[in-house]
Amino acid sequence: MPYRVHQRIVRDASSKLNVIVVGAGLGGLGAAIAILLAGHDVTVLESASTIGEVGAGIQVLPNSARVLFSWGLKDALEPHATMPRKCNFISWKGQHLSEMDYHAYAQAANGPFMDFHRANLHKCLLDRAVELGAKLVTSARVDDVEIAGDDAVDATVVLADGRRMTADLVVGADGIHSRLREVLVGHADPPELTGDLAYRLLLPAAAMLADPELRALVQDPQVNYWVGPDAHAVNYVLRGGELFNMVLLVPDDMPAGASTIAGSVAEMRDRYQGWDPRITKLLALCDDSADVTKWRLCIRPGLEPTWSHPSAALTLLGDAVHATLPYLASGAGMALEDAGVLGLCLARITANGTAPAAAKRQALAAYEACRRERTERVVARGSYNQHMYHLHDGPEQEARDQRFREFAELDRQWMSDPAFTLPVTNETGEDPFPWRYHGVGRWLLTYDMEKDLALRWPQSADAAEGVEAEGMVRANI
Repeated sequence: MPYRVHQRIVRDASSKLNVIVVGAGLGGLGAAIAILLAGHDVTVLESASTIGEVGAGIQVLPNSARVLFSWGLKDALEPHATMPRKCNFISWKGQHLSEMDYHAYAQAANGPFMDFHRANLHKCLLDRAVELGAKLVTSARVDDVEIAGDDAVDATVVLADGRRMTADLVVGADGIHSRLREVLVGHADPPELTGDLAYRLLLPAAAMLADPELRALVQDPQVNYWVGPDAHAVNYVLRGGELFNMVLLVPDDMPAGASTIAGSVAEMRDRYQGWDPRITKLLALCDDSADVTKWRLCIRPGLEPTWSHPSAALTLLGDAVHATLPYLASGAGMALEDAGVLGLCLARITANGTAPAAAKRQALAAYEACRRERTERVVARGSYNQHMYHLHDGPEQEARDQRFREFAELDRQWMSDPAFTLPVTNETGEDPFPWRYHGVGRWLLTYDMEKDLALRWPQSADAAEGVEAEGMVRANI
């Protein structure tokens, strides 16, 4: 599962595409980077007046870390990353259920587990996109995309203020409430409710150091999951111990039609009464008058019949296609993988041979072939984890906790071999600890986008090996 740092392809006009990416989130900026590295021109449209990121923490697993590193971001990212030592599952009453050695798995998967403040990760992606030549346009909300039939060679983006912009390819990275998805399917298409919502908090880690129980959570960075009836909580350290990220996942009580609404510290505390005293202490650190936001959690299990317009002038990626519950820590990771694969597919468009429109169709067909099944499996596993994390005390919960213990022992046996590594298979095991060897680790953590594409597009294996077509050279950028 190695990664290769991609160098930018320099093209002449005969094979260069003009691409518009709609949305400047993590997936949109990732797409801009990957497509620029493929040698094409990219304009990023963002509806907000400034390009930035809101939210708190984000977990990056080895599979998505390798994608980021392949874009030349390793040195820029590492100063902002916390590398947690392990991950723990804990019962809602405080009983330690099982753990996963993240450092050992990072060795086996050839990529680290990293925790970021979303703003830091986003800024690194933004800086890299600008460095590669992305054109950024803010206050650019897209109302429509006009495509003149299935044989059209381009698409025209229509902005809310009346501006019109034409491109060879439009990439919809506009999130779970995607306008471009509705354009593609031709009707309103809201995401599916999951019955859960999230509170997201950032606590000053310094306030935790006075308490011996909480101090350990800061000084020995780990990812912790407390699981209990109808709810769970996740926390981890950010910015080298400066901040403590906490996410509380509870039943959805928001009014119909809302995506985010104001909550309160008091209701958060009420939700977790009777839980592990460490949770109570952490919530006690919240200022009673603090602004609290509740985020409704929705999913998009898939998109039929295809992710792209028949003309190949419009395609989608990330949450616009396959938004998932955050319970596998893989929503942003799948968007980054989408971006990476899309860039690799567009890199295979050459100056000779296939006509430009047909070449785009081939590239987008390969892109979807690589991404559809994998992303749908991630969405499904996230929903499965919702059930497993939220079990009420009883026989099913007891059986789950026994499996936590049994598979922990199998994990230790596997890692006792100094040469242990993760096999690459499509198998999902029965381990309720999702990222371990006997969970989904063998297919989630091991993904190699270049190998996947070589299998899906075997006639272009020469391109995968770095053989350049006429009019294309690689530059060290």
